Amino acid sequence: LAKHPEIKALMKPDYNLIWVVVLMVVAQLTAFYLVKDLDWKWVVFWAYVFGSCISHSMTLAIHEISHNSAFGNSKAMWNRWFGIFANLPLGLPYSISFKRYHMDHHRYLGGDGIDVDIPTNFEGWFFCTRFRKFIWIVLQPFFYAIRPLCINPKPISRLEIINLLAQLTFDVAIYYLWGVKSIFYMLAGSVLGLGLHPISGHFIAEHYMFLKGHETYSYYGPLNLLTFNVGYHNEHHDFPNIPGKSLPLVKKIAAEYYDNLPQYNSWIKVLYDFVMDDTISPYSRMKRQLKGEVKQD
Repeated sequence: LAKHPEIKALMKPDYNLIWVVVLMVVAQLTAFYLVKDLDWKWVVFWAYVFGSCISHSMTLAIHEISHNSAFGNSKAMWNRWFGIFANLPLGLPYSISFKRYHMDHHRYLGGDGIDVDIPTNFEGWFFCTRFRKFIWIVLQPFFYAIRPLCINPKPISRLEIINLLAQLTFDVAIYYLWGVKSIFYMLAGSVLGLGLHPISGHFIAEHYMFLKGHETYSYYGPLNLLTFNVGYHNEHHDFPNIPGKSLPLVKKIAAEYYDNLPQYNSWIKVLYDFVMDDTISPYSRMKRQLKGEVKQD
């Protein structure tokens, strides 16, 4: 910032995010209606080909909203309510809990017992062969869901209860209106999109140490168009209050800080290398013993 104070001008909400999220919700509602009378094979097909992409993209929209990128820091609660709305087409309550744990990830990156992005000791011990690592990738949604309960359980908050009730009400309404195939499409899309899917390469690309000494990596490939530029991950951790839309400008302005860092151009290759490289496993993360006072949401 001392060298490039113009970056401060990028620290403002991205109001276009609001309309993108609304359109994504409408797109999924339309898909719920269209799949209700299809044969099951086509429901599964469209859940993976279309629903999974929208669902994973929506989780990254929720990531943006967790940083108050939709309405700004001055309207934090507007962002929380909007996150609950964005959560609806995913089928499972996610937004409020993600916000609480994701802030810990930024404050205490790699913090043992705090950062639930770090795999458990069991994951590192068991998923150590090529086949098991492949299964681990398929089951990533499961591990991301239960890991907080194992590593850093937190008391349930009022907003999490509201998130749950809103989601259950929405799911029941979809089942009542359009039946079980729409519900299956919704849930299958979320599970498939966060498991064995090209976009899921970002889970591994962001912080797994393929190169010793480099803890965070950016990805500059085309899937950033579907993921709110989450691939610009070094830039995001440097400036978490800058919306994803503006992160390419951060890289352009401060190119001397980012251009020479190790980087990726294919998330599919990241997934392939993770499975096939016998030196890489869920253990390949930087873990820190935190000292001093720890403040959590």
